[in-house]
Amino acid sequence: MANILIIEDNDTMREGMEKIISKMGHEVFMARNGYEGVKLHEEQPVDFVLSDLKMEGMDGIEVLEKIRARNASALVTIITAYGTIETAVEAMKKGAFDFITKPFSQELLKIKVNQALEYISLSDQNKRLADMTDYFRQEENEEYNLKEIIGSSPRMTEIFEKTAKVANTDSTVLITGESGTGKELIARAIHYQSDRGGHPFIKVNCSALAEGVLESELFGHEKGSFTGAIRQKIGRFELADKGSIFMDEVGDMSPFIQLKLLRVLQEREFERVGGTNTIRVDVRVICATNKNLLEEIRSGSFREDLYYRINAFPIEVPPLRERKDDIPDLASHFIAKLRPRTRKTIEKIAPEVIDALTDYNWPGNIRELENVIEQAMVLSESETLTLQDLPAFSSARDDGAVFTAAIGKKPLNEILEDIERDLIKDAYQRAKKVKTETARLLGIKTSALYYKLEKYGFI
Repeated sequence: MANILIIEDNDTMREGMEKIISKMGHEVFMARNGYEGVKLHEEQPVDFVLSDLKMEGMDGIEVLEKIRARNASALVTIITAYGTIETAVEAMKKGAFDFITKPFSQELLKIKVNQALEYISLSDQNKRLADMTDYFRQEENEEYNLKEIIGSSPRMTEIFEKTAKVANTDSTVLITGESGTGKELIARAIHYQSDRGGHPFIKVNCSALAEGVLESELFGHEKGSFTGAIRQKIGRFELADKGSIFMDEVGDMSPFIQLKLLRVLQEREFERVGGTNTIRVDVRVICATNKNLLEEIRSGSFREDLYYRINAFPIEVPPLRERKDDIPDLASHFIAKLRPRTRKTIEKIAPEVIDALTDYNWPGNIRELENVIEQAMVLSESETLTLQDLPAFSSARDDGAVFTAAIGKKPLNEILEDIERDLIKDAYQRAKKVKTETARLLGIKTSALYYKLEKYGFI
């Protein structure tokens, strides 16, 4: 159904056209003169305008100019009783979509209306395709592979089971976890395992954009709605129609965007920025955050009603330090993945490398592990990754956050021993297991070092 505006000063003609077009299933608005018609066009969402040419006060050409000045893509067909070539040419030069001469049959009117609506449909499809092309051009250099979800630990097995169960539903999913844990890969797995897998998977990072930009990215905008809006833009929700939208870092949205998202989740409808047409979409929403949203609610930063909307099906992705059993498989996977990029033929990982990787607490999670493997491959000069190839990644760790998290779970002496053991192991590896050099790095006597190496099982 379309919204069609008829501007005609002849009551019989106007009402007759209204009956014909209404029977076609469209919503019809009527104006008795040009002034009334332009005002109606400003107040009502209109897809197509039929305007008489000869009217008192404001004629059809002036109506056309005013409507097109407000909306350059507006479709206006001019009705004329004269049918001269000159009139038609003038109207078309001013931007008229078409013209129709009086008297005309019901069938001709229907044909003219359908032609205009077909043009609108094709134009909307072209805009959608153009915006999708822009979106996927931005994505074309990104590497995504569902096989990168590596893990056989109990925590990951539980996630795989949850993902499989929720995939073929339309439930909104909230994926939580620290940065770098692979939340987007989980979201993609849900989408591509679902019935929506053949439709778009559209993502947006809610923390990377200012409020006004994020609003436009999510919901689109109309031409001229703000400075720089040189054309109509289709938003991410429209691009994701029939598919899924992945909203990363959803905890960073402003209260205004949170309110708009709440309406979309409740009603599955919205308006573009600067627009009046209500747009309905069929979209599966998947959200992710590295924040504790319950704490954000308590601080007043996040809406409680929105939280319960997006948390219909929660999935918590564990940090890498809680699934260390997966590190050997992850390391092997990254070596295979990074061979083309690093142009290395590394096939094996030395056992002591696995020990070093497993001993580290990985504050940057899987993303940090991949970076370390890539650096080690670049440095390596053999087909086996050795301890000497590893960069000094342990010096960059945030042990403070890890051990602070242990307060209340371990007594102080055990926490201090954990810190001491990690520091000694780090120095021992840096010194390539030369004990005098290890003692020098730690600033302790060699005799004290021997005792500690034995205590922690390093010799």
